[in-house]
Amino acid sequence: MSSSSVLYDLLIILLLSVGVTLLFNRIKLPSIIGFLVTGMLAGPYALALVKAPHKVDHIAELGVMLLMFTIGLEFSVHSLMRIKRAVFLGGALQVGLTVGVVAVLAMAAGSPPGAAVFWGFLLALSSTAIVLKLMQEHMEVESMHGQIVLAILIFQDLVVVPMMLLVPLLSGQGVGSSWLTLGIMLAKMLAVLALVVLGSRYLMPRLLLLVVRTRSRELFLLTIIGTCLGVAWLTEVAGLSMALGAFLAGLIISESEYSYEAVSNVLPFREIFASFFFVSIGMLFDVHVLLEHPVQILLITLGVMLLKTLLTPAAAVFLYIPVREVLLAALALCQVGEFSFVLSRVGVEAGLISPDEYQIFLAISVLTMCCTPLVSMGAEPVVAWVMGRPLLQKLERQLHPPTPTPLLPLAAPETPLSDHLVVVGYGLNGRNLVRAARAMKLPYIILEADADKVHRGLKRGERIVYGDVTHQHVLEHLGVARARVVMLAISDPAASLRAVVTIRRLNPDVCIVVRTLYLHERKQLYQVGATEVISEEQETSMEVLAHVLARFMVPVCEIDRLIDELRHGGHAMRRRRSLDEAAWSRLHLRFVESELATVPVDADPGAHFVGKSCLHSDVQERFGLSLLAIRRDGHLLDPLSQDTTICLHDTLYVFGKPEQVNRLAHEVQPSEV
Repeated sequence: MSSSSVLYDLLIILLLSVGVTLLFNRIKLPSIIGFLVTGMLAGPYALALVKAPHKVDHIAELGVMLLMFTIGLEFSVHSLMRIKRAVFLGGALQVGLTVGVVAVLAMAAGSPPGAAVFWGFLLALSSTAIVLKLMQEHMEVESMHGQIVLAILIFQDLVVVPMMLLVPLLSGQGVGSSWLTLGIMLAKMLAVLALVVLGSRYLMPRLLLLVVRTRSRELFLLTIIGTCLGVAWLTEVAGLSMALGAFLAGLIISESEYSYEAVSNVLPFREIFASFFFVSIGMLFDVHVLLEHPVQILLITLGVMLLKTLLTPAAAVFLYIPVREVLLAALALCQVGEFSFVLSRVGVEAGLISPDEYQIFLAISVLTMCCTPLVSMGAEPVVAWVMGRPLLQKLERQLHPPTPTPLLPLAAPETPLSDHLVVVGYGLNGRNLVRAARAMKLPYIILEADADKVHRGLKRGERIVYGDVTHQHVLEHLGVARARVVMLAISDPAASLRAVVTIRRLNPDVCIVVRTLYLHERKQLYQVGATEVISEEQETSMEVLAHVLARFMVPVCEIDRLIDELRHGGHAMRRRRSLDEAAWSRLHLRFVESELATVPVDADPGAHFVGKSCLHSDVQERFGLSLLAIRRDGHLLDPLSQDTTICLHDTLYVFGKPEQVNRLAHEVQPSEV
């Protein structure tokens, strides 16, 4: 098959997907159904637009791998260990009950025992790709029912391999060798899991630290994708599924502080390739089979979904999970899984199911997948209605008493930050702001793209995340949608612009303060949604102006007026010069052997000066200084006579030798001055 044919197939799929998905969005249906319908239309059983469907299958496998990889990235080994009982107990009960009930029903319908058990294998599995994608979109992966679903799906992915190894036994083609193979496979699985634990604790954190220190996005992306493909290949060599390997690779990286940035880099690829997976599933659907047996297929489809919905609560009853969460998990797992397609092909080759039964199975499976997004949309209101029934409320009290310890120990989720400060950039500005926030006990979180700074911050116990501020996934993890203030203190104008656009889209009401290097960068930042823009170029010039004019004894109010005039018409924050009254009043202008100085009259130390006239203040007699002027309430007293009295908080303008000025300053100012 030529490369032009593959490009043609990809082009057809992309164009058709755009049209169908736009239509489905218009009628408020999930995009997954649009991709499945695209596959049905383009597949060999409808318009036959795709010439090389096996090539699309390879792309689809990559999509499933990337989907499972991102799930692993957003999970963690710690989280997996926390639900290990749910994985092995809940998953084993769900699969075992489904296989048993389906086998009994199949034998009652006339199937041989081996074929009946095999039908149980096929219907026991659920779609990891569809369910987890929907749960990610609804942000339910970290919920209680989301973790139940994830636990059962993990067990299903693990049990696919033993199921495939048991096919020869079920078909009567093998005796004892399969059991030996099964034992070897179990040993391989344990070895792979040990590799995951060691890699997540010791290998990947050190490797990723070396990579991110290079500041090369290309190298970071290559390392992330290489880890995903490498572990997936390793699990395939061990006889496990590549999708499971990709999930384990995500778990390995999830233990490092770079997981959120890794997710942001992989997300665009995942969305594209995962869409090809759903298209490839749709291609398997033979419309003619549905047209030939419409009532039979629809009834079996509804029966399968109802059966799986009823059996999942029975499997979860020993986990002491609230009934509401169990029902939501049951509705999420009501479809047939993608790995059942792989298993069904093995069954056809072994003679456990006929080609006609295989086509009927494909039709049923694809229909259950098409219904899953619709079931997901209506799950919450349906469960809310069911839980309002008195019988369910009584069952809830009986099955979920407050005393037993749950077998699914869900740690109390970390309270998400809200009404907090997000500091982007952990340089000098960022560190000072964090120090102030900590002193004021304000909630904050830091984002930094320098791995060494992140590493040092984590050692100090800071709540700091590694990532790129232009990536929406990273900003979502920082809780930007709930933040009060976001401070951008980075030296990348383009990144600041893109970040402001994304932040404003996530939170229209947040205050976005941006530090820029140059004055000309302000206009665009205000246009895209910045609240305040502080230019270092302008602020430095204002500080220079204030200090220089102060040395020429220009009054503070005049300096403020000049600064306001220079700022007039700009968008900059109305900020006064940092030289406050106290600092200005302590300025000394040096001359040869003498100086002109300002000395404020403060409370207790200068009390004996208060109320005395210039003549009787002893400034000349005691200190040998000339009193040139007095500043009161921001204004110079004019004219200044010998009868003018000195008041509290006046500023005395004196001229004399430095040691004489120091003596006076010690008399009229607090000791720390």
